[in-house]
Amino acid sequence: MAASPVAGDASFQERPHSEALLSFAHHFQYAYLMTGTTDITQVRSQFPVLTRTMRGHDLVYFDNGATSLKPATVVDAITEYYQEYSANIHRGVYEMSGYATGQYDAARESLRALIKADPAVGEVIFTRGTTESVNMVAFGWGRRHLTPGDEIVLTPLEHHSNMVPWQQVAAATGATVRYIPLTPGGSITPEAVRATIGSRTRIVAVSAMSNVTGYMPPVDLITAAAREVDAKVLLDGAQYASHHAVDVGALDCDALVFSGHKMCGPTGIGVLYAKRSLLEEMDPFLYGGDMIERVSLEGSTWARIPEKFEAGTPNIAGAIGMGRAAQFLMDLGLDAIADHERELYRYMSDRMAELDYVEQFGDAPPEERGGIFSFAMRGVHPHDVGSLLDQQGIAVRTGFHCAQPLMDHFGVTGTVRASFYLYNTRDEIDRFATALERIHSILA
Repeated sequence: MAASPVAGDASFQERPHSEALLSFAHHFQYAYLMTGTTDITQVRSQFPVLTRTMRGHDLVYFDNGATSLKPATVVDAITEYYQEYSANIHRGVYEMSGYATGQYDAARESLRALIKADPAVGEVIFTRGTTESVNMVAFGWGRRHLTPGDEIVLTPLEHHSNMVPWQQVAAATGATVRYIPLTPGGSITPEAVRATIGSRTRIVAVSAMSNVTGYMPPVDLITAAAREVDAKVLLDGAQYASHHAVDVGALDCDALVFSGHKMCGPTGIGVLYAKRSLLEEMDPFLYGGDMIERVSLEGSTWARIPEKFEAGTPNIAGAIGMGRAAQFLMDLGLDAIADHERELYRYMSDRMAELDYVEQFGDAPPEERGGIFSFAMRGVHPHDVGSLLDQQGIAVRTGFHCAQPLMDHFGVTGTVRASFYLYNTRDEIDRFATALERIHSILA
């Protein structure tokens, strides 16, 4: 059991990254960024869940699009908070509270560093996840500023969490929702962008990477078109920010939203990054607690940004865990992670091309995709495929993936989705292909 923290206790000192972790990070970057080798034993050793079995088989975890596994360093950070200094933040004058506040604030700095956010330009707000982050902008900015005749531009690719809030805001304000049309294969052309974003567009909210196909829309082109008509831009980075290097200055988005649990962090925590100009135009989404500056019987005033948008006692352990996850990913190198997943995607595509009963969804080339492979097995329901993969120790997601309009576009009710992350391997893809062959021999 960890020692109880007392004044001067070493447990209150900043814990540097271990030599083993730094060596592991160097190995990962060298292995994938420089040579493309598939030996990732050191990577996988950081994830305790990968030592378990499922249905009597070694676990193959291909459901990273839903949530990622957690490395020991993140689990340790959360455990340390609850075991060693479990106190509230920003209010206590005692040592444990001061330390908890420092760790919470340090987590915000780690998230700023992850997305290269300049605090003079924009700020990181902790939320419960991508869904809450989108709702904060939709209701905090959209309800306040949109009027009848204004246009909200989305795409049919969107996760429901970046579609339903805007539909509700449109219904409440009289604004109109327009959608950038897709090609039959689910991509976006420059012509479609220019035809949809127009003089009445006030905000464009698009995914930086589809959670169904892994397609990465041309956000630079979309942002440029929005800027021509002085429209705001929100990027849903739930899939993208977990796997690729992000520079919000280069992206020039007004807001970027993403979740901790998809980037090796805990559930129930996420980020809204927004430019200060947008945050200053937004009403708070929740009221009470730390977001208050002063309360009187006649009314109240709000704290400064970011506290203005962080009402009540926050998910302190979750924020600390997400901060540690961000540092973990930065130590490995986001470019190396993206290269590794792109290599896995290409290998998966090659293996699946050998199976003439597998139909992949999405027509984008590998360079425009992340590590997601969504498919159907001809003649077999996706749920049956997923259930039989489970029996062989392979975890995938089946269904419509909170993207029913995209399923309608493809003319299906659901798909099987295999999604990769930094700890997945070619050997696991070989197991996956063999498992599909077995399923097809049984059911087709």
